[in-house]
Amino acid sequence: MILLSGADVVLPDKILSPGTIALEDDRIAEIVSGSHRGDSAVRVDLTGRVVVPGFIDVHVHGLEGSDTLDGPEAIGVIAERMPRFGVTSFCPTSIACSPSALRMMLTAVRMARASPVPGCARVLPAHLESNFINPEFRGAQPLDCLRLPRGASPGGEFAGDEILQEIARARGDVGIVTVAPELEGALDLIGSLAAAGHRVSLGHSGATYEQGIAGIAAGARHATHLFNRMTPIGQRAPGLAAAVLEHDDVAAEIICDGVHVHPAMVRIALAAKRSSRLMAITDGTAGAGLPEGARAMIGGRRITVGDAARLDDGTLAGSVLTMDRVFARLAGTMGIPLVEAAQMCATTPARSLNLEGLGAITRGARADLTVLDRQFSVVQTYVSGGQVWPGKGKKDKE
Repeated sequence: MILLSGADVVLPDKILSPGTIALEDDRIAEIVSGSHRGDSAVRVDLTGRVVVPGFIDVHVHGLEGSDTLDGPEAIGVIAERMPRFGVTSFCPTSIACSPSALRMMLTAVRMARASPVPGCARVLPAHLESNFINPEFRGAQPLDCLRLPRGASPGGEFAGDEILQEIARARGDVGIVTVAPELEGALDLIGSLAAAGHRVSLGHSGATYEQGIAGIAAGARHATHLFNRMTPIGQRAPGLAAAVLEHDDVAAEIICDGVHVHPAMVRIALAAKRSSRLMAITDGTAGAGLPEGARAMIGGRRITVGDAARLDDGTLAGSVLTMDRVFARLAGTMGIPLVEAAQMCATTPARSLNLEGLGAITRGARADLTVLDRQFSVVQTYVSGGQVWPGKGKKDKE
């Protein structure tokens, strides 16, 4: 047994200050108030630290120069690098791509999930920021890869059906699929994807409020980066964002880098959705973790690192954010209470994706934990009870 003792422990409904978490094998065996010493346990003194559930990023394209579409090894490389930023689970995220590129990525996801590598973050089913989005709201998505869910698709070397075949071939390794509900055939597609067990997300969309409601009625239960690349809120034309905010059935992602969404809008979304239905994401790219001015790729397209990731024409192409900085922004500069910040960064993603035993510090849960200092920088990361970053630290045997 390992005792993580003396830290402020962020529980689902309160903070134990100080508290002790007992880890046994891959589970949390006990959570008690105070700083405890076990007769036969290995004790890790975390006085002055904060322990939160391991971060779960459901929308991340890459990290430190590696993009999910780079090749067969990319997913494993990203998984290995995630724990230093407090991430214990993540959904590898694609942009619109060819069937062959999608097949390669999903094969890598399957292999990473079937044979987890010790010391790495847990690889979750992929998030496909898919081919079935509105060209007018595509952002950095490649226009030549966009398709209609049914009927003729203009030009291109492949049809939308070929993308759907790849999704069907990799059912268990596809978690979230982003769809614009206003496209021809999209409502039927949303229904069929949801029936097959996928979590359909509304995004990259010019949908009206009414079209958004229709997408929700068809089975969509998720929203891709709320406010970004979707119709804005207006007093006479509420748009897709308002449909998402209004409906409690839908959990929404939000990018917390201060560039994509103003902090005031994050707080407004939190007031409307509550932390139980709003999840913080990075929308991180291969530029995340690289210095300003560095160059990287997203789906074969060049990006430059600055306040965010941008294409050569200046188009926003995701963020350069990591999840530790997401939490620091929420709990620090935005003044969101620690319990709510932990819900947004771990609990809500886990519950939305039905990840049993993940996302909260509770007795019997998997011991996926992130230890932070008072400035919310990562000190240690645990996956299934094992310290995976920065490697085994000093433990005092009591």
